Order: sequence, then structure tokens, then C-alpha cells
Amino acid sequence: MKIKVGFFDKSLLKSFFSILSVISIILSFVLIGINIPNKYKLYTGIALFFVLIIIYIIMWIHANRSTNVKLNINNSTVRVKVGDIFEEEDLKVIPFNEYFDTCVDNRIISDKTLNGIYIKNKVNDIGELDYLIDSNQQLNEKIINQIHSRIEGKKKQYKIGSIFKHNDYLLTAFSKFDQDNRAYLYMNDYINFLINFWNEIDIIYAGRTVTIPLLGSGITRFKEYNMISEQELLELLLWSFKVSRIRFTYPAHVSIVIHESAKDKINFYRLRSVENGL
Repeated sequence: MKIKVGFFDKSLLKSFFSILSVISIILSFVLIGINIPNKYKLYTGIALFFVLIIIYIIMWIHANRSTNVKLNINNSTVRVKVGDIFEEEDLKVIPFNEYFDTCVDNRIISDKTLNGIYIKNKVNDIGELDYLIDSNQQLNEKIINQIHSRIEGKKKQYKIGSIFKHNDYLLTAFSKFDQDNRAYLYMNDYINFLINFWNEIDIIYAGRTVTIPLLGSGITRFKEYNMISEQELLELLLWSFKVSRIRFTYPAHVSIVIHESAKDKINFYRLRSVENGL
């Protein structure tokens, strides 16, 4: 078990003391009708102390083993869990680059990324997908430039956060590309992406559950930062949903799926305190 929640974590202690207060109230009522002989009071106190220690240890172990959490944000249900986005139902978000490139050649798009896996395994006709993207009127309104000097890949550059719906998948222009076709973002770009992204989701989702990967993990480079953790990216994603003011009506909800390889980098228990602080 990877230790992600410290033994004396403030949130964990707060939850424990909440349980302790309930136990104290119950014991107060029970002891009104039960008289413990003096010779047993010390043993009873010691036994109760060890029971409380065991309860706390169980809570601590559970907090560290947790791989999912259900949050309430904007009166909407947000579920964060470990899983495979391709096995989810309803709408699934797949991050593309700002050109909506579809060439999986391990130069423009790696076959190890969600983008590459989606194109290789979920798209029957890449030419048809390219045509649908290129001719989509709503998406063409999001074109911000045409880079004719770009040697490989497409020329049309779209506003980050733009979304193209392809069957049950929402393809979104997420990362920028440098001249060597390396994905990158400035933090300001990432924030702008999230704001535009949620606005697009609000228009498109039509009462259906939307499943999102942990956007920003993987190969994307944040120019001003040597390293940004998966936990920080997740908390930014939750914060952006909060400020977007989008509301998903039950049973629709937002689902954020964490890949199995990243589960030990996420403190799911901490997200409860993030929920309260949003």
C-alpha cells in the first residue's frame, strides 16, 4: 500500500473526531441506564481506547487504499475513479492537438497516447474523420490561423478547448505543438483551455454523462514549470468545473477517469477537502 495520506492528516483527524463526537453522545445515553462497577471502569476505559485506535487505523488504511471518490460540485455529481475511458458509457473526451491531427506515426501522434489509441482502435476510416472535422461549420468558426509553413500534419489551427463530436466521443483541441511537433502548454493556455472546454461541454452534453481523462498528464510540457503533479492537474480540473457554473442534472454526471498507472499519484481522500474548499 502506497502511503498517500499521512497518519496524522488533518482531514483524517477531523473526520475521526466527528465520529468520536457521535460515539461520545451514544455512550452518554447508554451509560445513563448502565452502571459499570468501579472495578471494571479502568478496563472498560482501556478497551474503549483501543477500539478507538483500531477505528482510526481502519480509517487511515481505507483513506490510503481509496481509488474513487464522489463529490458534489455546483449541485452536480462528480466522480473521480480509476478505470479505462474506452470502457465508459455516454460521452468520452479525447484530447487532440490544436490542429486535430490524425497521423499516428510516433512523430506527430504517439500510438501510446489516448489520442493515438483512439485513432488506431476506434476510427474505422481516418479519411472520413478528417473530412468531417475539416467540413464542420461550428468547428471552422474556431479556426484561429492557418500555418502553411507546417511541413507535417494539418494546417488549420483551432482555438484550444474547441470540441468536435464524433459518435460518442468528444474530440477536443487540447495541446499546442511547437515546430518539432512536441506537445506543450503554458499554464495560462491550460486555464484558458479549461474555461473554453467547459463552455463547449455545456453546449454539447445534452443531459448525458461526460467522462474525462486527466487532461495534462503524459507527454504535455508546461513551459513555466519543471514539473506539475497529477494531483495538481486534477485539482485544477475540479476548480475549473466549479467556476464554469455548469450543472449536470441527475442521473447525468461528470466522471474523471484516472489511468491505472497513475492511481498511486492521486490522493483521493484529499479531494474531499478540495471539494469543501472549492
